[in-house]
Amino acid sequence: QVKLVESGGGLVQAGGSLSLSCAASGLTFSSYTMGWFRQAPGKEREFVAAIRWGGGPTHYADSVKGRFTISRDNAKNAIYLQMNNLKPEDTAVYYCAADFIGSRPDSPQKYDYWGQGTQVTVSS
Repeated sequence: QVKLVESGGGLVQAGGSLSLSCAASGLTFSSYTMGWFRQAPGKEREFVAAIRWGGGPTHYADSVKGRFTISRDNAKNAIYLQMNNLKPEDTAVYYCAADFIGSRPDSPQKYDYWGQGTQVTVSS
């Protein structure tokens, strides 16, 4: 049974930082492209960042480039999202996801497994 569990969300002021983690189990983690997505109230789920099975290359949405960094530790079956200079528009539920094929790392439809999400709230 595949399980993805996000942690690290919370409330932060604009300009602050948060670090998200996603722990994976039940899959050959190193074979999967892993991604972070987010969904704000009333909006569709959107791509944030992805990292290929080998640790690179990485992909970012234009809205987070230069502020967010995705990384992975295959020995720990985990991925991370370091978020700096947070803005109120970054407020959303953040999800991690696993994609075995990795053909479209920015497309949520291509991902096979999803976590339950963690709330990130950025106050102005």
